[in-house]
Formats: sequence, C-alpha cells, structure tokens
Amino acid sequence: MTLYTASPEVRAALDAGTPIVALESTIITHGMPWPQNLEMARRVEDTIREGGATPATIAVIGGTLHIGLTDDQLHTLAQAKNVAKLSRADMAVCMAQGGTGATTVAATMIAARLAGIGVFATGGIGGVHKGAEESFDVSADLQELAQSPVTVIAAGAKAILDLPKTLEVLETLGVPTIAVGQDALPAFWSRSAGHKAPLRMDEAKDIARAQLLRQALGLPGGQLVANPIPESDEIPHAVMAPIIAQATADAEAHGIRGKQVTPYLLQRIYELTEGRSLTANIALVLNNARFGAKIACELCALREEMKLPA
Repeated sequence: MTLYTASPEVRAALDAGTPIVALESTIITHGMPWPQNLEMARRVEDTIREGGATPATIAVIGGTLHIGLTDDQLHTLAQAKNVAKLSRADMAVCMAQGGTGATTVAATMIAARLAGIGVFATGGIGGVHKGAEESFDVSADLQELAQSPVTVIAAGAKAILDLPKTLEVLETLGVPTIAVGQDALPAFWSRSAGHKAPLRMDEAKDIARAQLLRQALGLPGGQLVANPIPESDEIPHAVMAPIIAQATADAEAHGIRGKQVTPYLLQRIYELTEGRSLTANIALVLNNARFGAKIACELCALREEMKLPA
C-alpha cells in the first residue's frame, strides 16, 4: 500500500538526501483569508528554498496524502471550501473516504515521519486550552511531539492557550521546549508573556545535533523549538492580553467548541486588531521558515559528517 505521494520537487530531494522542511496546510485553509493565505504559502516556500532547503507542504487531497504540493495544488487548496482539519484521530478516515483535508501540527508530523523528514516549520503549536480543567480540551499536537521524531519550529504555543499548563504537559511528556536566543518562552504574536523557557539554544547546528543525539539515545518524540517573532513585528503581550480575553469571551458566548475554537479566535483577534495580528502572523511564519531551513541544512551536514543514514 502506498501511503503518500511526493511532489516532483520533494521526491528529488528525498532521493538526493538534501534538506527538506515540512509545512502544515491548516494555516492556509483555516488560519488566513484568501488571497493572503496563498501569498503567504508561496512566500514561505520561497523562503525555505532561499535557505537551501526544499519545502514540503502537506495535505490530503482526494484521499491521497501529498507530501509537497505543486503550485496549482497550492492555489486550489487556498480557495477550497469545507476542507477538513486533520489531526491524528481523523487523518486515516479522511484518506479512506477519499476526502480533502488540511494537516494540523500533529498530522503534519505524522506525514513528515512517514517520509523521513526531520524538520517542520509552522506558526504556533496547539496546546492546553483555557478552561481545560473542565473541558479537557488539549491539542493532539502535544502527544505527537512526544511520539514523532520531528523538530518543530514555532513561535511558541498559540497565545490564545493556557501557556503555563501547556508547558507543564510538554514537560510531563518529555518534550524538549527550547527557546531560541532568549530565556523567555515566546508567545506567538509576542516575544514573551512572562514565562521562562525550560531550555535555551542559540544556534541551528546545536539544535540539529540535539535531535540526532536524542535519536541515538533511543528517546521517542521530537523537539519544540520556540523561535521568537522579530522585535520589529511583534505585538507586545500587554497589548494582546485584553484582546485575547475579549475574543475568548466572545467564543464562549457563541458556544464555540472543539476544532472550531482556534479558527474562531484567530479571526476574532484579526478583527479586534484591525488586521495587525495577521501581519504579525505572516512575519513569524516566515521567520520560522528561515530558521527551519537552517536546522534542516545543519541536520544534513551533521548526518554526512557522522556517516548516519538520511
């Protein structure tokens, strides 16, 4: 059984053993409006290419898991309606039924593992939602980080979440949470929300080496690399906190639950910030793509240096 199909660009990189960076697709279908979503997706892919790596945007189209999309497929997906939001629980069902779905962090990690891709750049991961002590709303992204050997570069967990509880769950699951170039944990649109990161690393080569050593030690799972948004693009936490609180209250008032919570909150925050959150979102994704390409290149160089298989 063929579990996935690779685009010609990704297939060439896989065969050659050159650097690849996986990319999710829910940020295209559920995270940004048309046409900014397509413009962003193309810019992110080009940023990775400029960094010396091959981009592999991942999605399920017509029941087939695609690792790497052609530009035509990217264009079609960016305009598609009623696209499923796929995670660990429903990815196989969507494929079995011939459906079309965009991959979350968890589903993208699963696909990257299948293809042997060790680096994945995204915006922010899911985590523990506020009020989870009653709703038990905890993203599958956290469990996937504990299981799939993929280094995920993000601007921290999404700031709409309960960040202290998210950190606690990551620690319990044994996931290294590494801040880049600072001691504070990044908070998506903001460089910090006042929480100290468990670990700090400043160089892409050291992060790549830690990934290889983790695998050599037989430790399951990946790494969360929390890469702060550039200072010039951030929205300070003091500005964002009341906006997030308002959006969260609105979601509760409208009975928004489950997978609909995150896209609703992102759209409401976009409205409340008059589009500023989207500008920051694009900036942090591009920043993560640049750093992801660096890690992917270092990973390939270290594997060659240490005579390890790709």
